[in-house]
Amino acid sequence: MNVKGTVFTTTKATVIEAFGDQRWNSFMAKLAQKDKYFKNNIIMSITPIPLEKIILFFDELIDDCFDSDKNAYVMFGMVGAKFGLSSKGPYSSFLLSKDLKKFVESAIPKLWETYYDAGIVTARLENNVVYVKITGFPIKHVYFEKLLMAFFQQTLKVFGKKSVATMVRSLAMGDNDLYFKYELKNS
Repeated sequence: MNVKGTVFTTTKATVIEAFGDQRWNSFMAKLAQKDKYFKNNIIMSITPIPLEKIILFFDELIDDCFDSDKNAYVMFGMVGAKFGLSSKGPYSSFLLSKDLKKFVESAIPKLWETYYDAGIVTARLENNVVYVKITGFPIKHVYFEKLLMAFFQQTLKVFGKKSVATMVRSLAMGDNDLYFKYELKNS
């Protein structure tokens, strides 16, 4: 399974904005010493990155720049959705639909397909609750799962709906899929 390089380039821009070029370059030099993938590849927004490499990238970045606070995964999920769906972001056209049910059930799965080349997302809206299920996702990593949960929560927020997110099922906890629930609040 691969993830689109947009994840990397968005994270790079976020880290440079927060810590500066020197810190980013220092981090990448250390990462390239640990894994030749990051030494031998130029990563652009269209580059397919093996999922294991992007998780290694996030784990190392969080250890290096965020004092090993794995909750930073949540922040990166939120930043990714906010950037991708912003007016200048590559996926802003998903916000053209003003119908919440259509957005949830059509745009959210399509958003997944723009970032990942495997796995299937199904999403549904029932009684003011959004359910997002991910099957065929091969990595059991609770913090990356939290990144995904935060990504979809921020996606709903960008659409205009605040929510309370709950991880109902988790691959890292032994389930067969990822399953998130978002209880929509008055917005």
